[in-house]
Amino acid sequence: MNTFNILLSSINDVKNFVNIVSKYDFDVDLTSGRYVVDAKSIMGIFSLDLSKPIKVDVHSENADAFVAELKPYVQD
Repeated sequence: MNTFNILLSSINDVKNFVNIVSKYDFDVDLTSGRYVVDAKSIMGIFSLDLSKPIKVDVHSENADAFVAELKPYVQD
């Protein structure tokens, strides 16, 4: 499982993020505070506090291509 933080600062960022995640068949969870949502759910993402970094949990061992696609959103 891979874990890292992302920042989605606009509506287009959320839309592009969901499009990327939806291409993959493994589960991806987003955690903000005590809330955990499915990363493929655009409504779920909009229910989170997008002003702060969001923790991403990728439930796959072979997620290198996925992580590479998300580089523009990853926070160090």
